[in-house]
Amino acid sequence: MPDPTLAARSLSQAIDRAESQQIGEAGRDFIEKLTFATADEILTMLRELLAEDWMALPPWARNLAYRLACLQRPDDPRLLREAAADLLCFGPDWDEFAEDLKRRAAELE
Repeated sequence: MPDPTLAARSLSQAIDRAESQQIGEAGRDFIEKLTFATADEILTMLRELLAEDWMALPPWARNLAYRLACLQRPDDPRLLREAAADLLCFGPDWDEFAEDLKRRAAELE
């Protein structure tokens, strides 16, 4: 069973230390673990890490995690709204996607 939480912590620590080789290795490990994680495992990882340190993961890692969770649970309005809220935290580049997620969530309810 993959452990995306442990992989996410390793990625966050490598980024904090700014060690490029470790960042690369931790990034690959994070992506591999995330790829095979269930939506529950992904959400547990996100909620744990973000509760401890809201900026523990870079936006690309958060976007990927939420994207994979949403692909596994496309009919979960709570998850879609959570993903949309996270996208809105990082500037206008993803606002259109966030609004689409919010629309889909509203349609599901």
